[in-house]
Amino acid sequence: MFLLPAAIWVLAFTIFPLLYGLRLSLFNVKIGFPDEFVGFRNYIHIVKDANALHAFMVTLIFVGAGVTVEIILGMLFALLFNRPMPGRGFLRTIMTMPLFATPIAVGFLFITIFYEEGGLINGILHVKIPWLSTYFWALISVIIVDIWQWTPFCFLIFLAALQGVPDDYYEAAMLETKSKWQVFWHITFPVIQPTIILVLLLRVTEAFKVFDIPYTMTGGGPGNATQVLTMYAFRVGFRFFN
Repeated sequence: MFLLPAAIWVLAFTIFPLLYGLRLSLFNVKIGFPDEFVGFRNYIHIVKDANALHAFMVTLIFVGAGVTVEIILGMLFALLFNRPMPGRGFLRTIMTMPLFATPIAVGFLFITIFYEEGGLINGILHVKIPWLSTYFWALISVIIVDIWQWTPFCFLIFLAALQGVPDDYYEAAMLETKSKWQVFWHITFPVIQPTIILVLLLRVTEAFKVFDIPYTMTGGGPGNATQVLTMYAFRVGFRFFN
């Protein structure tokens, strides 16, 4: 009985939407018309659609580049903060602030930061990089924003994992070697490896669902340079009602 509320929640908001979505994928659904069974025609259409394939490639680049940098930076910051240092608590609080920012607000904030004429970054660098108006830089800009917002998540989880490694392990390791890299690779990394895999899976899953940041910053442009799969599905389903 204690599991009944959780079971109902999973059934209503996970299992049912998944099964209903699979059912819809086998039909041609138009508002005001009866559903027409088409089998795997929708899947074949997606495979043949150049825009869908392009959106898939953009999403792969976004996920691969963004999550990789987030994992690396999160680990580096966690290692840095996993030692006594002045103001560690305050700095850790500052580090986590991007997690609490609304994605839409973050998108509009970084539009002003990346603005070509008078933007903060170009002003500091004294250059005129077209961050949001060229194919290459627009995708880089969106990835940078995702890294800025989600690196703190990786940092917090990794820091908790590092603080859970027993000190006895390090004391025993220091008797064998003085190399910090050897200690990390042979002691720390094996202990926190399950946590790294968990964070990697969570971030990959969430990154594949990204919509608000690229939609707010670039609208998928210029052209379709930053059109990810979720944005492609939104346009096809809610703009073209296909």
